[in-house]
Amino acid sequence: MSLFLLLINFSSDTSTYQRIKLVVLSILPLSKDAVHVYVGCAALLATACLLRWPLSSLKVLIPGLLLSLAMEVADLRDGYREGHIRWRDSFHDIVNTNLIPLTFVVLSRRRRLRVQ
Repeated sequence: MSLFLLLINFSSDTSTYQRIKLVVLSILPLSKDAVHVYVGCAALLATACLLRWPLSSLKVLIPGLLLSLAMEVADLRDGYREGHIRWRDSFHDIVNTNLIPLTFVVLSRRRRLRVQ
């Protein structure tokens, strides 16, 4: 990963989080919104598999929600350093990250989605 960080020219005040984000986006042929959706789904599946929590449990959403909030705190911090805070964009990213996992959990709770 550090090789990629060396190949991309960053300004000296670019945070490590933003550098990693830019490298990932330069490697993957996905939009920023799509990456948020994939991160949310991956967090849901990882939580359900690793912790063996059922998809019908609301607590399976907590790690993905915390991850999305942490990512947006880092984005807001970096935006603040640059002189602008984009609350609307951060809210949009949190919704993008958590909407599909929430849908899976709601459907699972209503017995419309059978995952065992």
